[in-house]
Amino acid sequence: MEQLVKQALQVAKKARAHRRSLDALNYYADRLAKLRTDATIAFQEASDPSVGDVSVMAEMVSTVFSPHTDYRMRAELARELLHELRTKKWRTSAGFAQGPGLQDEFFPLSLLAKTRRGYLVTVGREMNGCYASGWYDACLVMMRRLLETCIIEAYEGCGIAAEIKDPQGDFLQLSQLIQKAVAETRWNLSRNTRSALPILRNVGHMSAHSRRFTAQRSDIDRLREGCRVVVEEFLHLARLLDGR
Repeated sequence: MEQLVKQALQVAKKARAHRRSLDALNYYADRLAKLRTDATIAFQEASDPSVGDVSVMAEMVSTVFSPHTDYRMRAELARELLHELRTKKWRTSAGFAQGPGLQDEFFPLSLLAKTRRGYLVTVGREMNGCYASGWYDACLVMMRRLLETCIIEAYEGCGIAAEIKDPQGDFLQLSQLIQKAVAETRWNLSRNTRSALPILRNVGHMSAHSRRFTAQRSDIDRLREGCRVVVEEFLHLARLLDGR
């Protein structure tokens, strides 16, 4: 696993030197894709007694081997990942595929990492950790927080944050934020985002406020695609995914 991480850094370094994108059709992109596959398999064959450690390191692996990760962030996370790999006591486990790993990631942290906003990555990491641990109501509450934050980021990115604040200067609650965002004339939300927003809002509200509702994994799995579409669209509107 350590060798795979080092090879990924070398591929990224050479691609940068030759001005080749890792998100395109070229030798370096193909090489990184192969390394990512090998790393995923290697990580799934190892397990650690700490579910939290495994979840966090799975997210590190996903980001280090992602073609979309910024060069500096890849290097920083690779150093941290190597430290974790060298200091944890790992053991092989045939049953690890059922535990929290890359395949159990609810939301791709590599997308949030591109924003260079640590608080977004932290919320995403907690959301994924809750999902991997089977804490599904907690996962939906964190998803609700991520949606709220991304809508606010979009308004701030467009310089119109004042429109989603109350007379006291505080940001509106999620239901009002969604209502404002859908009606906003400065952008045109996609049909998929318009359809997903009410569903994500309603399920998030139930997990946060309903006494008798208990979320199941099947409830969350149905939301995975909609959450990805909505969050990514608002991050684009916030100009956080265009490399600025």
